[in-house]
Amino acid sequence: MMIERPDCLNTLAAWKDKDVIKVITGVRRCGKSTLMDMFKQRLRRQGVPADHIIHLNLELLENEHLLEYRALHDEVLHRCADEDKHYVLIDEIQNVPDFQKAVDSLYVRPNIDLYITGSNANLLSGTLATLLSGRYVEIPMLPLSFAEYARAADQSSSKRRLWSQYLHDGGFPAVGGLGGNDMLIHDYLDGILNTILVKDVASRANANVDLLRTLATYMYDNIGNLSTSAKIANALTSLGTKTSQPTVAAYLDALCAAFVLYPVSRYDIRGKRILKQEKKYYAVDMGLRRVLCSNDVRDTGRILENVVYLELLRREGQVYVGSGSSGEIDFVTNGVEGRKYWQVCESAERSETLERELSSFRSVRDSYPKTLITLDDVREANHEGIRQVYALDWLSE
Repeated sequence: MMIERPDCLNTLAAWKDKDVIKVITGVRRCGKSTLMDMFKQRLRRQGVPADHIIHLNLELLENEHLLEYRALHDEVLHRCADEDKHYVLIDEIQNVPDFQKAVDSLYVRPNIDLYITGSNANLLSGTLATLLSGRYVEIPMLPLSFAEYARAADQSSSKRRLWSQYLHDGGFPAVGGLGGNDMLIHDYLDGILNTILVKDVASRANANVDLLRTLATYMYDNIGNLSTSAKIANALTSLGTKTSQPTVAAYLDALCAAFVLYPVSRYDIRGKRILKQEKKYYAVDMGLRRVLCSNDVRDTGRILENVVYLELLRREGQVYVGSGSSGEIDFVTNGVEGRKYWQVCESAERSETLERELSSFRSVRDSYPKTLITLDDVREANHEGIRQVYALDWLSE
């Protein structure tokens, strides 16, 4: 099932023929390979000959012989038969040890426009970042947003119904082709999770898979809570899983590198600096959270906060937890339009709740935009310059 994702496709297309390597990153099965297929179709419609589009998926068994950087490099050059522009699309490049050597050599050739995908954030760290400094652009991908999910779903359903389904099913694109069958959806999502934990994390970090899953479950059950690796280690030990702070820290890094978790640092609004102590962690997908947490969908306020965080990541890029003199701002973003402040609340219908949320904004003494997002199905309101919006409308923009 191919779901149109015009925002991602247009971003990728905007970098066509630009002198940088296009690096598409994101969790497994979020749609990176499908995006490549869509881009390939667009290239064909623009008149690019089929033999000048080289698409290699390194997850496929028939490409196993290319999991060596020289073999991959030579295969691409062999298929670049002339000096005309060739568009080289390589999926899951991290499967090739020392892949950066092949990437660097291909990139410098004037007849190659290079696009690669990867399911590990460390793709852009270490050797590759040093070798290709200033010569690549990252295009991050997530599972479907609520707006993308809604566009692909039954249009006769209400927004509330679609929201309930979205929290239940999650945003992995292939889930939409499983006909709403709970057993199939559960098994599919559990399969994704196991593949990530075994193939993307445990095998690379020499980690214990059972402890990884226990840690992921704990973190998904505590989304949006300020945490440190020491506190998490103590909590797991008290729950019967003995572990240590260094192990938790290493495993958290590995889960974040595989895009299972997204860490969010605190930002000192007054001091204008990032704080190094506690962080919040958010889940990449609500369907995965339901599988890990045994169908538990309680605490819908924090679930809303998680979905809003992911949406801000798509729209704004940089997202932090705001730390002010008189409390916390849920999110501070620094996108292309400048700084913005965001509060998320399941319901602000009660006057005391509304006042509490607004007071957090009022303690911030600047004029940057401030938005309160709630699940109250009311018309957009303005509270002395503070915008209040209905979450499902805002997520559908």
